[in-house]
Amino acid sequence: MDRFKQFLARKNIIFSAKRYGVDALGAMAQGLFCTLLVGTILNTLGTQCGIGFLSATMVTVGAGDAATAYTIGGLASAMVGPAMAIAIGYALQAPPLVLFSLAPVGYATNILGGAGGPLAVLIIAIVAAECGKAVSKETKIDILVTPIVTVLVGIGLAYVIAPPVGTAASYVGNLIMWATELKPFLMGVLVSVIVGIALTLPISSAAICAALGLTGLAGGAAVAGCCAQMVGFAVLSFKENKWGGLVSQGLGTSMLQMGNIVRNPKIWIPPTVASAITGPIATCLFHLQMNGTPVSSGMGTCGMVGPIGVYTGWVNDVAAGAKMAITGMDWLVLILVCIVLPAVLTWLIGIPCRKLGWIKDGDLKLDQ
Repeated sequence: MDRFKQFLARKNIIFSAKRYGVDALGAMAQGLFCTLLVGTILNTLGTQCGIGFLSATMVTVGAGDAATAYTIGGLASAMVGPAMAIAIGYALQAPPLVLFSLAPVGYATNILGGAGGPLAVLIIAIVAAECGKAVSKETKIDILVTPIVTVLVGIGLAYVIAPPVGTAASYVGNLIMWATELKPFLMGVLVSVIVGIALTLPISSAAICAALGLTGLAGGAAVAGCCAQMVGFAVLSFKENKWGGLVSQGLGTSMLQMGNIVRNPKIWIPPTVASAITGPIATCLFHLQMNGTPVSSGMGTCGMVGPIGVYTGWVNDVAAGAKMAITGMDWLVLILVCIVLPAVLTWLIGIPCRKLGWIKDGDLKLDQ
C-alpha cells in the first residue's frame, strides 16, 4: 500500500473532491465558455447584426445532404468537447502527451453523451487523464504508450458510459415535460427552476430544450429561469469579479460558478429563488412565450440568445397573423423578465444570505 501511495504521489495523482469537483469542474466550464458559448455569441452577432464575415460559411464538411456548413462561431462551438477535456487535463496537471491526447477523448465523449455531454466529459476526461499520467514516462516508447493508453481508456469509457449519462440527463427533460402539463403557476416555478439549474450544471440545458421542443409558455419559463441564473450570478458576484465577471457570466455562462457551488452550495440560493419567482411572473402575469427555436429556451442571456429567441417568435407570430404587432409593452416585459427582475431579486435575496453568513466574501470569486 505504501508503494502504491508513493507511486500516486510521484505521478501527481491526487484523489480529492477539490481536485475533481472544484479544479477540474472550474476548468471545464472555462473550456465550454471559450468554445460553445463564444461560438454562440459570434453566431448571434453575425445573424442579428448582419456582420458578414461572422455569418458567412467558412468551411463545409461532407457532401450532398450530409454536408454541414460551419461559420466561425460554428467551428468554435464544434470544438467544445476537446476544449473541455483539455481544460480538465490542464487542471489535473497532466503532462503534454496526456493533455493533447484528451482532444479526441473529449470530442467522442461529448458526441456520445448527447444532452449529458459535458457531464460525461467531466467524468471520462478525469479517468483518462489519470490513467495517462500513471503510464507517462514509464517506458522507453512513451511517445506511443501514453497517447494510446489515454485515447483507448477515454474513448472506450465514452462508448460505455457516455450514452447512459446522456439518458440520465434526458430524464431531466422528461421532468420538465411533466411540469409543463401542470397549471401555469406551478409549471412556471418548476420549469424555470429546473432548466435554470440545468444551465448551471455541467449538462446541456440547450440540448434538453431542443430535444423536447420546449416552446410556448414553457419556453418562456425556461428563458426566465436561465436568465435568472446567469444575470443573477453576474450581479451577485460583482463585488468579487467586477465587470469581467459580469460579462463572462451575464453573457457567457453561470457554469463558471460550479467550482464555487461545490465549495459552498448556499451561493446557489439567491439565483435559484429568483428563478422560482420570475418563472411564474413570466407565465401567469405576462404570458411570455418563446416561439423561436427550442434551443433558445435553454440559452438564457448567453449571447442574448434567449431574448433573441423570444423576439424571433414575435416576428414569426406576426408573419403568421397570430400577433398583431410587436409593442413597447412586449419589449418592457422582455427586459423585466430577462434582465431587471433577475438582477434585482438575486441582489435582494443575497443580502440576508450574506448577513446570515451563508455567503462570505470571496465565495463567488472566479478563477482568473
